[in-house]
Amino acid sequence: MKEINLREHEPSEWPLSEDEVATLSDKELRKALGIDITPEGNGVYTLRPGSIVGALEIDGLSLHIRPKVCIRRLLYMALYAAGEVKPQDESFPFAQADPTLADLMALHLGRAAADAFARGLWHDYRVEEEALHTVRGRIMVAEQIRRRFDMPLPVEVRYDEYTEDVLANRLIKAAARLLRGMRLSDADAREGLRHIDATLANVTPVRYPPHDVPKVKFTRLNDHYREAVAIARLVLRHWFHEAARDAEGVRVPGFLMDMNVVFQQFVTRKLREVMRASENTLRSDKNISRRTLDTGGRFGLWPDFSWWHGDTCTFVGDIKYKNIGTDDQDDRRRVPSADIYQALAYATAFDRDLPGALLVYAKGEVETETYCVRHAGKRIEVATVDLSGTIEEIDESIAQVAKRVHCLRAQPA
Repeated sequence: MKEINLREHEPSEWPLSEDEVATLSDKELRKALGIDITPEGNGVYTLRPGSIVGALEIDGLSLHIRPKVCIRRLLYMALYAAGEVKPQDESFPFAQADPTLADLMALHLGRAAADAFARGLWHDYRVEEEALHTVRGRIMVAEQIRRRFDMPLPVEVRYDEYTEDVLANRLIKAAARLLRGMRLSDADAREGLRHIDATLANVTPVRYPPHDVPKVKFTRLNDHYREAVAIARLVLRHWFHEAARDAEGVRVPGFLMDMNVVFQQFVTRKLREVMRASENTLRSDKNISRRTLDTGGRFGLWPDFSWWHGDTCTFVGDIKYKNIGTDDQDDRRRVPSADIYQALAYATAFDRDLPGALLVYAKGEVETETYCVRHAGKRIEVATVDLSGTIEEIDESIAQVAKRVHCLRAQPA
């Protein structure tokens, strides 16, 4: 299998056959990967990924797209954004200096699951209903009469089964089986997945759609499963799902993450924690009612995060994870004009007395600045989050963003 290794937003040249170009040019695949393909001549093509990172195996190609940030930092951000665990750097003591995302996910899942299993394989009671030739639990009289009138056997019964075949174990097994279908380079990763499959041999294999991965309710009895379930749900929610590509039912295994979404969710959740705000107070774009820029209601607006007192919005902001080139005139990375216009639209349309809006970028893409809009009296502020440092340094960057939010909310119109 031919390996193609790319890095987020960085173009690189690769020799490709016509069949390989056709594979990568598939409409649905290009939509999922966001890769631009430019011919350079003599069978060489420039591949430029977007903000989608991860791994995919398709038609003899093994494609890996690494993130700009440290891959361990990405895993930390993704787990934190999911809101199920608060991981620390010590959680990722892996030997490989620069593992692929698939290897890292498999390594972490294997180690988290092994730690959970070592503290006790989780069992719980599950309600079963079936027809038996011996009475167990309670007889379902109504069902017995409806299905087997005047027949003594079998008996329709309902009983509680104490079993390891519960949701938490099903999620871990499902994630491990998906990752086992990929070409992993790390031996420890492969061994960890085999250990999961062997330990959970009596657990029913289930295939969960990425948009409908159930949550586990944790108590003090199963809290030792929290990290393993969190990483399993992360794998299942970001698994690339595509229908069978041919008559033999060959599917495309892959694990893909959109850095735009991860960064937005991570910053929003971190801000809620720092500012001690609820989801109803500091809302994401999915938790607000539709607002429009025009009176005709044709141009909808959904800022990434906004502050609310009841039904009144007192602050709006947008979170941007994008690759911004330098200005040719002074070699500076400037905020794109479209982002400024978008922020101004938010500040104008959401409430007449909003003093401005905030744009948040990953540090290194733009510089911290403030733009005062002529005649409108609005301020468009730019803040950055440093993803290259330690967790403490990231928290300090978020704290600085929180101060900008407070200042904008406190400013008069």
